[in-house]
Amino acid sequence: MSAADRARREADGRAAERARAAREEADAVYREILRRTPEHELDPSFRRVQEVCELLGDPQRAYRVVHLTGTNGKTSTSRMVERLLREHGLRTGRFTSPHLTRVNERIAVDGEPIDDETFVATYRDVLPYVEMVDARSAERGEPQLSFFEVFVVMAFAAFADAPVDVAVVEVGMGGSWDATNVADGEVAVITPVGMDHERWLGDTLVEIAEVKAGIVKDGATLVLAEQDEQVEGVVLAVAAERGARVVREGVDIAVVERQVAVGGQMLTLRGLGGVYADVFLPLHGEFQAHNALLALVATEALLTGGGALDGDVVGAAFADATSPGRLEVVRSSPTVLVDGAHNPAGALALVSSLDEAFAFQRVVGVVGVMADKDPEAILSVLEPELAEVVVTQAGTSRAMPADELAEIAVDVFGEDRVHVVERLDDAVALAVERAESEVERGAAVLVTGSILLVAEARILLGRD
Repeated sequence: MSAADRARREADGRAAERARAAREEADAVYREILRRTPEHELDPSFRRVQEVCELLGDPQRAYRVVHLTGTNGKTSTSRMVERLLREHGLRTGRFTSPHLTRVNERIAVDGEPIDDETFVATYRDVLPYVEMVDARSAERGEPQLSFFEVFVVMAFAAFADAPVDVAVVEVGMGGSWDATNVADGEVAVITPVGMDHERWLGDTLVEIAEVKAGIVKDGATLVLAEQDEQVEGVVLAVAAERGARVVREGVDIAVVERQVAVGGQMLTLRGLGGVYADVFLPLHGEFQAHNALLALVATEALLTGGGALDGDVVGAAFADATSPGRLEVVRSSPTVLVDGAHNPAGALALVSSLDEAFAFQRVVGVVGVMADKDPEAILSVLEPELAEVVVTQAGTSRAMPADELAEIAVDVFGEDRVHVVERLDDAVALAVERAESEVERGAAVLVTGSILLVAEARILLGRD
């Protein structure tokens, strides 16, 4: 071996060792943050995050912000907005949740999750200020910052340090009191609003809409997906109070045409600045076309105030769009798809997209849901699409136990079509066996019902 080759090997070894050490430290930090109140148990207030940000010099004001809320489609739309902005030469930050493989995914700069060293350094930078506010909160008899709130602070700080030109920020839950709402979104996007998280957001669409409309700031531009009439009325009233400019899907903007294509769909979109034709989107489902429209118009509003964008730049950005865990093919022979549908509206979009984009002869589902969801409604939507269902559960205390979910599944599917397998790897194996049992080709397995279950399935099947 030459001296040069030996030097390269030694350098590679040192780099690998640094990477291992950084990953171990990042994992230790993650475990430390996990000891805080989990993100699904929250105190509806952004006061603590606001106080930490003030101590840090308000990093969330160091860049422009696109803020997104809604019941379904937030993450996909956020990813498309970020990709469009980056294609226009801007440095971007993106904050989304939950993560699928590693927690670093929640905080991305220029489309890539922050590395382990940056993750650890950011945490160490903000920790003294987090602890100061924790102490203040204790004196007031209030809880310390939660898991999610710490990540919001870290994201805002990381974006300021990068620094980014624009941050695309997805709410954790709701809007008005969400931790992300300390940022002033120059553009607010509200995707379709439906019933979800009723414990925190309210038992009616009107109550939920009121909370989600809370991200609309004075003088902002609001890009509004087509909504239930009650939802639209609530949101428009809030926008009027705040002097926001409103752009409505179906009134001001529209998906003019869409055609199923190999690997995705071809779109014609009418934005604020004109019509964009022959736009290829490598994502399946009508809902993704509408997400793309919202992303396009949010980008127009931010960059031009509503003027046209360069069609070639738009086309290049959309052609590179990704949405992991959303009707994603993670294995072939037989095809295994994962989709994070975790409420009835998401399940409806999934079923419609599956029928449109694929021609499977037999689909077996692997389904697990969280305990606070509506399993009967989700299963009822899926039932016509699935020949059989294998009921399982994600590896979290939030998951509905498989045997409890199975009782509901039997009521929906009938006993002969339901199998119960608690371990996900065994559940997928059984689903593959059952999918291929009656057809020579056209068999598929669909893993759905929970984003956490989908995350585990992606790791299990090597799509991390």
